[in-house]
Amino acid sequence: MEFDFGSLKASERYKLLVSLVVPRPIALVTTVGANGVVNAAPFSFFNVLGDDPPIVIVSVDRKLDGNLKDTARNIIDSREFVVHLVDEAIAQKMHGCSVEAADNVSELDLVGFSRLPSKMVRPPRIGEAAVALECTLHSNIETGSRNLFIGEVKWLHVRDGIIDPRTLRRVPETFHPIGRLYANKYCKLGAEFEYDNNQYIEVMHRMGRV
Repeated sequence: MEFDFGSLKASERYKLLVSLVVPRPIALVTTVGANGVVNAAPFSFFNVLGDDPPIVIVSVDRKLDGNLKDTARNIIDSREFVVHLVDEAIAQKMHGCSVEAADNVSELDLVGFSRLPSKMVRPPRIGEAAVALECTLHSNIETGSRNLFIGEVKWLHVRDGIIDPRTLRRVPETFHPIGRLYANKYCKLGAEFEYDNNQYIEVMHRMGRV
């Protein structure tokens, strides 16, 4: 099958992209509105994009009426947000945060998440989340239908036991992140495996390219 994206509706392009670019990590983002209400919402158009400076990008679409979502408006106004990585333990409550709540209702209260103070930014972090990244707004790229928020990570919270202090690597059995597929579908992290490139290095030696 072939698809000319220039001839497709935005909704059709979206279905194809989210069905094929999987799994995607999930950012559960907390922000604070001008009214002081803490907003929490999940986004799977998200990833880490750099380490110097340490940056993440969260893509926030607009509401059906074209207005900004609470998360986008709050980030633009305050230039601060907290990204929580989603694991199996908080998956259902994360999904509950996707409801469109009234401006005076915090999704944290709606689903039963607790709050902990952040170190560097005003938005609180979610107590049940195993990993939280406090971010300030590095830049905002508007694409028309979305705002691409590039956040600079200022502080990292990781639950004890998840990171090996000697290697700074994740201890696999202690953290079980989930991925987004499409619609209401998610997936668990499968079996981990690794490769080396020794066979290709040998081929380059035989070719005289090394």
